[in-house]
Amino acid sequence: RCKKRECRMSDLTKLTIAETRDGLKKRDFTATEVVSAYIKAMESNRQYNAYVLETPEIALEQAKASDRRYADGTNGALEGIPLGIKDLFCTKGIRTTACSHILDGFVPQYESTVTGKLLSAGAAVLGKLNMDEFAMGASGENSAYGITRNPEAPDRIPGGSSSGSAAAVASATAIAALGSDTGGSIRQPAGHCGIVGLKPTYGRVSRYGLVAFASSLDQIGPMTRTVEDAAILLQAISGHDRKDSTSANCPVPDFEAALGRDVKGLKVGIPSEYFTSGNHPGISEAVQNTVKQLESLGAELVEVNLPHADAVVAAYYIIACAEASSNLSRFDGVRYGKRAEDAAGLVELFSRTREEGFGPEVKRRIILGTYVLSSGYYDAYYSRAQKVRSLVARDFAEAFSRADIIVGPTSPAPAPKIGDSALDHLQTYLADIYTIPANLAGLPAMSIPCGTVRESGMELPVGFQMMAPHFREDLLLKTGFALGK
Repeated sequence: RCKKRECRMSDLTKLTIAETRDGLKKRDFTATEVVSAYIKAMESNRQYNAYVLETPEIALEQAKASDRRYADGTNGALEGIPLGIKDLFCTKGIRTTACSHILDGFVPQYESTVTGKLLSAGAAVLGKLNMDEFAMGASGENSAYGITRNPEAPDRIPGGSSSGSAAAVASATAIAALGSDTGGSIRQPAGHCGIVGLKPTYGRVSRYGLVAFASSLDQIGPMTRTVEDAAILLQAISGHDRKDSTSANCPVPDFEAALGRDVKGLKVGIPSEYFTSGNHPGISEAVQNTVKQLESLGAELVEVNLPHADAVVAAYYIIACAEASSNLSRFDGVRYGKRAEDAAGLVELFSRTREEGFGPEVKRRIILGTYVLSSGYYDAYYSRAQKVRSLVARDFAEAFSRADIIVGPTSPAPAPKIGDSALDHLQTYLADIYTIPANLAGLPAMSIPCGTVRESGMELPVGFQMMAPHFREDLLLKTGFALGK
């Protein structure tokens, strides 16, 4: 009997959100059993370092409450669903550090809007997930709590900054997770780990309670095993929030209703700038095969141009670093988090706290951001980058006048080995070349798995990226679902 139970518990971690939700409604198993299965999986898969804080006791209490609500018929939309939360979201009573020593021991007294929505819907929180410090990085190697490993290839990075979120979903130590995306931080790790990652339209999901990196670029989204699960999770976290001045006051459609609709007649934009010889040959082949699959499903291929594609990386890093310099100035050792000891005056307190608390990548970006905002350089760099941003948005507006969605690779190369990305920071920054434009223009974008490439004797996942006009996440979900993802 014990062996049968262990087998059943293992099977529960193989189910999607949709399958788990249906099983819980039918009472095929309990929420407590589901959460217990994931707690056991977390304990057995710590080698990936996906979690920086596990909260099994909290998750079990939430699961027991879910079972009671199922019994009396008051269950929510995500009742009993165990999720991992990126350590960038404030969680009331649960440590939140943005994986930085400068926030050591910080326990928020309030709940972020998105985690509050998940809790109201009945979800269980398994713990806080690893990430690049303050979401600054594309590899998962910049965390104060150590490197995150890719479950598909443990000697390689999972991508970043939502490294722990991707690794948790890929290793089945969470049924799904929340991530944040500033320049590709949901989609790039989703591509490297072979899962689904969706960055919604800027303003679709409230950023209240998100530890800010670059406020005009950050957006919260789901990381899941399937497109259907992405639709379910996006539904739960979307909506206007008066606490966030950038939150869009517009209706939230039924994202699940978009699934199952055919893509016949859908105009798929193919930008020549994304299909270049600079891409890894295996990635080009996998992406082209997916494009052919769309065509076989009745979609129409349309050539589009994005003339300012070569300027997006430079513009992005100027804007993002400038906003980071402003946002991170609040971490001074006075109000919360780490405080340098025995400082002789405020100036020394500020400088020593930041020197001891921030990691190398965060310091690098703060210095760059402060420089481009300084007198004499603002117009030469920051102002010009904002003009490029406007041109990028105009490019996409023109492209979407001809196409319904735009597709291409999520990343130009498969996940590099751990340590390789630290050798060349510029190459690391260029890894986000295809994901950055959606953030600059505020567009919704999604990465879905589209096969693998063979490298060093291993099969490495490939991501297929789709972008749509503002607030048309339904097009992405419909297309991804039609592709069988």
